[in-house]
Amino acid sequence: MTWRRPADGPPRRFHPWWEVLTNFSNATWRLTGLVWTDDLATGADAALEWNGIDGRRRAGSVTVGAALALGAGPERSCVGVWRAGRRIACPASTSIDPAATSGQCRDCAAMARSRSIATDTALDDPRDFTVYLAHHGATIKVGITAAERGRARLLEQGALSMLTLSTGTLLPARRCEALLTTALGLPQRVTTSRKRQARHLPDTPAARSEELRELASRVRALDWPPGQHFTDEDPADLTPCYGLPDDGVRPSHALTRVSPGTMVAGTVRCRIGRDLYLTDGDRLILVDTGLLQGWTFTRAPEPSATTADLERLGAPPPESHQDALF
Repeated sequence: MTWRRPADGPPRRFHPWWEVLTNFSNATWRLTGLVWTDDLATGADAALEWNGIDGRRRAGSVTVGAALALGAGPERSCVGVWRAGRRIACPASTSIDPAATSGQCRDCAAMARSRSIATDTALDDPRDFTVYLAHHGATIKVGITAAERGRARLLEQGALSMLTLSTGTLLPARRCEALLTTALGLPQRVTTSRKRQARHLPDTPAARSEELRELASRVRALDWPPGQHFTDEDPADLTPCYGLPDDGVRPSHALTRVSPGTMVAGTVRCRIGRDLYLTDGDRLILVDTGLLQGWTFTRAPEPSATTADLERLGAPPPESHQDALF
């Protein structure tokens, strides 16, 4: 089964992850990352996305409860740039440091930023954009996303809950975002460490919903820029999409480095943002899939254990509120 990827989003239909490395084993597949889709008919899904040396692309679903067993190949190189509905290969096939948390080289990362909504270098985008609130535990951020993407952007960043505030054109959306940062002190970014900390012991969906509703009432009292129109939507709890348990996930180990010939393996307990949580014996391993980008992998025999480098984690610190942008 083949799949199609929209110009600004992940595919809508996924293979199981192992089919890519089994049914299409005549090609060399390089992992380009963990992608999310949100479809009204089928719901949210996450998949590992692969790029073949012949330019073909495949995506393999990683579902909660499934076994994952990846054997690293001999080298790691840049995954290139996603642009205009296709992946452009890195012209230099630049080698990537095994400890890097991104599979892009410096030049390709700069190319990606040269036309991007996030860097305000694509302000002529004619699509509708929504302004949203994303709940990350002790921090609520404001952001914008293309309306056609639905919740996919929120799933990519691992928001626990969300609320759509308004919909309209791009430049007014940017002005609304800046207004909420200035008037209410809402950050536009949340650090990865804070997101992961929020998963250790998440509050209840009802509590998050109430916080989002209270904040939205303050937003409606502001002088909202024209070109964005308030919506009347309820907060949405995203934790079921991830398989995040009510009592949270507290990993005992974290992946720090993949080396040629090592394995990343376990049972998927939770997939959230770009992170996977794998159960391997009595270990719960946090896998930042940014460390997997750019590697070629084969399907490792099952059952397998993780042999890539791990760091033992201590007890998580308590969450605290932060008022400043970061």
